[in-house]
Amino acid sequence: MPMIEIKDVSKAYGAFQVLRHCTTSVDKGEVVVVCGPSGSGKSTLIKTVNGLEPFQTGNIIVDGVSLADKATDLPKLRARVGMVFQNFELFPHLSIVDNLCLAQQKVLGRDRPAAEAKAHALLARVGLPEQADKFPGQLSGGQQQRVAIARALAMDPIAMLFDEPTSALDPEMVSEVLDVMVALAKEGMTMMVVTHEMGFARKVADRVIFMDKGEIVEDAKKADFFGNTRNPRAQAFLSKILQH
Repeated sequence: MPMIEIKDVSKAYGAFQVLRHCTTSVDKGEVVVVCGPSGSGKSTLIKTVNGLEPFQTGNIIVDGVSLADKATDLPKLRARVGMVFQNFELFPHLSIVDNLCLAQQKVLGRDRPAAEAKAHALLARVGLPEQADKFPGQLSGGQQQRVAIARALAMDPIAMLFDEPTSALDPEMVSEVLDVMVALAKEGMTMMVVTHEMGFARKVADRVIFMDKGEIVEDAKKADFFGNTRNPRAQAFLSKILQH
């Protein structure tokens, strides 16, 4: 059974159709990159996977749990699916270590020593062991995003969702975040990544999903997408994004 199943999902804001009959799946340990032009529905699709965005029709099943089932405990599900946003979403008034400990203590019920031990281990893993006592405003954008990844990992997620995690960063900070994500992928983390970073996609993606106007118009293995895509919209997108 796939870790994530998206079955014929549609969503509209009033008369505006954001997602149109989207169907795909992500196996355990698979890395799937979602790309496409702005406004194509990429971010909305990934936010439906952990219930941050509701959908009108279809279903999403995460590790056997149906999001269409009204009895599903969405906060419990979100605790098991890590989410990293464009703009870090760290608590500015809390230290870095407190940012990493808060949900561990409140949601998972870990005691403070165990939460701190986990936090420090993860900060070392993302290359920031010396930043534990600082506040988010004292860190660079790239460092804050690495903290955000560590915070998501502190919840021992079964999968990780990334919504354009490098789009708010200066170019020189992008690689430090992508390096952490590459390492995660190599360790076998199940990942859905919305990104324009095609170098990352070529390096670690198993599959690439291309969206346009709310539809999944291409869902292909990485080699086929970059080397043999026949979809004219995907070809036009690639020609623009890869020419520089």
